[in-house]
Amino acid sequence: MFRDTDAVEKYETVTYAPDSYASRINERQRSYLRTLVRREFPEHPPVHHDFACGTGRAVRALHGLVREAHGYDTSAEMMSKAADVGSRAYWHQVPMDGPVPTPVPAGFPALVTIFRLLLNVNEGVRDRALAFAAKALPHRGSGLLVVENHGNAGSLRHLRARRHDGERWFAELSHEQVERLLARHGFEIVERRGFSMLTPSLHDRRLARIADATARHLPGIDGYAVNVLYTARRVHA
Repeated sequence: MFRDTDAVEKYETVTYAPDSYASRINERQRSYLRTLVRREFPEHPPVHHDFACGTGRAVRALHGLVREAHGYDTSAEMMSKAADVGSRAYWHQVPMDGPVPTPVPAGFPALVTIFRLLLNVNEGVRDRALAFAAKALPHRGSGLLVVENHGNAGSLRHLRARRHDGERWFAELSHEQVERLLARHGFEIVERRGFSMLTPSLHDRRLARIADATARHLPGIDGYAVNVLYTARRVHA
């Protein structure tokens, strides 16, 4: 669908409109990513490989903190929009199938991000994305992987999703499914962070947003968040 310029424009200007549900989560994720990079790469800025980069949301989040950035996507329209909105990276269009794309040889350390992809694709595409990450991060000292699950099966979203079982836009992934996927490609999760307890329908309710802000700081609450980031490393040295 994101080979259609109208769909791309709607994604950037409506889904991520200022103060929208998605843009608020994006702001929190940006803060997390920037803190993560400063903490984990204090001496040598990483090379950023953003798989399924879309309009460059993750790329923009790390402007100024990485040595260079590379965005990979099947949609030329998405990457063109990324450049239009000021995302600074080298853009690489990759095929939808065939051999796993090879990351640009740019050295180490590296940071690989995979955002808003895993939930709405089949297992083969998920494996393709993680196989790319494994190529970019061949051993434990290579760097970090950060993947997003924006439909946690253990969250409040599940109550609605189960009424739409089998429908693409109500897909779910559990923490266990994400963990198994990562493990299959030689990664172990080192940190899990939730970014919203709310579904989009509750986003505009003031009391719900206050409760969400409070809940996000409770220990262990990330297990019930709708939107979750998993930070991982390769298992072997």
